[in-house]
Amino acid sequence: MSTEIVVNSENLETRAAVLEDGKLVEVHYERNVSRRLAGNIYLGKVVRVLPGMQAAFVDIGLDKNAFLYIDDISESACDSGGIGESERCGSDRMRAKSISRLVASGQQLLVQVAKEPTGTKGARVTTNVTLPGRYIVLMPTADHVGVSRRIESEDERSRLRGMALSLDRRGMGMIVRTAAEGVSEEDLQGDFDFLVSVWEKICSKSKRSDAPALMHREYDLVYRLIRDFVDESVNRLIIDSADEYRRAVDLVSTVMPWFRDRVQHYLGKTPILQHYGVEPQLSRAFSRKVWLDCGGYIVIDPTEALVSIDVNTGKFTGTTSLADTVLRTNMEAAAEIARQLRLRNLGGIIVIDFIDMERPEDREKVLARLKEELARDRTRTNVIGFTGLGLVELTRKKVRQSLDDLMTKECPLCDGKGRVPSEATTAISAEREIAAAARVSEGKPLLVEAHPSVAALLIGVGGQNLERMERDLGISLYIKGRPDVRIDKVIITPLDDEALAAQLVAPVSPGQQVDVEIESRHIANESDGIARVDGYVLDVDGAGDRVGDVVRVEVTKVFRTYARAVIVS
Repeated sequence: MSTEIVVNSENLETRAAVLEDGKLVEVHYERNVSRRLAGNIYLGKVVRVLPGMQAAFVDIGLDKNAFLYIDDISESACDSGGIGESERCGSDRMRAKSISRLVASGQQLLVQVAKEPTGTKGARVTTNVTLPGRYIVLMPTADHVGVSRRIESEDERSRLRGMALSLDRRGMGMIVRTAAEGVSEEDLQGDFDFLVSVWEKICSKSKRSDAPALMHREYDLVYRLIRDFVDESVNRLIIDSADEYRRAVDLVSTVMPWFRDRVQHYLGKTPILQHYGVEPQLSRAFSRKVWLDCGGYIVIDPTEALVSIDVNTGKFTGTTSLADTVLRTNMEAAAEIARQLRLRNLGGIIVIDFIDMERPEDREKVLARLKEELARDRTRTNVIGFTGLGLVELTRKKVRQSLDDLMTKECPLCDGKGRVPSEATTAISAEREIAAAARVSEGKPLLVEAHPSVAALLIGVGGQNLERMERDLGISLYIKGRPDVRIDKVIITPLDDEALAAQLVAPVSPGQQVDVEIESRHIANESDGIARVDGYVLDVDGAGDRVGDVVRVEVTKVFRTYARAVIVS
């Protein structure tokens, strides 16, 4: 498999795309106006302790206070900012398991952002600080040595664990990363010493600072890509910015000289993400429906509690049997779902409704394919399997914002529901609003402005609905279609000048020429055609056989609910 990392660096934003055999599987953003927070280390101040939730709120200088859970408090956290021991942080205190005995309001703590703020929730923080390097992750507040589970060779795991234990760790813990496979003890020691120097600078700075204050900012995107993603499986790192390219070359020349020739500077005239086919793939990452190559499709619906994914055969009818058609669709869907989870960075509980399979061996094949594809995911996933209802459940760790949360916001028109009232629903509701306004209008005419499709329903065929409302309410109504009015809203205004109202309603005047599309034949006179201008009806003489055509017409007469027009020869 060919793996490439393509980096587009601009003034406001840096984007990095991870491609596997040309397919976009991950995308990372870093915006200069809102840099990522995960990994940042702050000197924070406890502002509120919640014994009932076994948690505390910590002010770290952001818009929302951070959330600190009891299990995220290390034994070495202390009043001076998490450096050294204190009487508040003894092991007996941890065994007590009472948040009110662990931290107190006003206490200063050195904390690290474990999860980005999302929606209405503030960041989640921990006092268990970790500093990732190239080969190890330093854990200054713990005394534990671990080895990445992705290193499959037991002999290599034992070798790395032995080297890590032999280092002068100064009471600190570490996790040996996958990238350390095959490295020497000198490389491991060099990475360790660098991270210890970073930690000592943080400690020194925290002693001179007052909370809330930023102690250490996580490194920029290109640095993290080289640190976390680049290994033997990566064929190329392509960067379009000359400055970022030089920085990347300097970094890899120091920490991984074998990768130096794989770093390339893109000099093409076409934008780099467009050249490598990333842009069209990225635009599809926001679609609710994702089509499969076989003709089936999956539907992805993130909710507050979980992510629901549905699989359908769509246009795929197969060639042999129903069971084979279902199996092929589900197998292709399993691979695509794993890719979409990485691409959209979806986390939490994920429920997949594959197409029902009668044969147990088919279900096992689909589950195995899903696990195989998820094995490439650097974010931890846990496939639980099929439930009694035939759904597949899995969990994926939430580390950073999903692509949707990062790139989009809730629709102000539908309040995030994704649906708005129909024209008929709005028209019926508008009639009630018109009746209420008529009762207080003291007989004045009302101007009703609505979306053209809603206005057409309020007027009715031939103005019949408008006539009925006027008769029932005993006032004159002037209904105007406006494309800029939301489809679920109407604007009702009492008028003093009825003559002015008639001019406001009609968007055309006698003698005016406009280009219109003939939408249908006139119901009462099929030789005439019906067209609309902003929802206002034009009765076009002799245009009954021109349905679907765009024609130029001249307005001959204007009425309150419609106008007459003729085709200009």
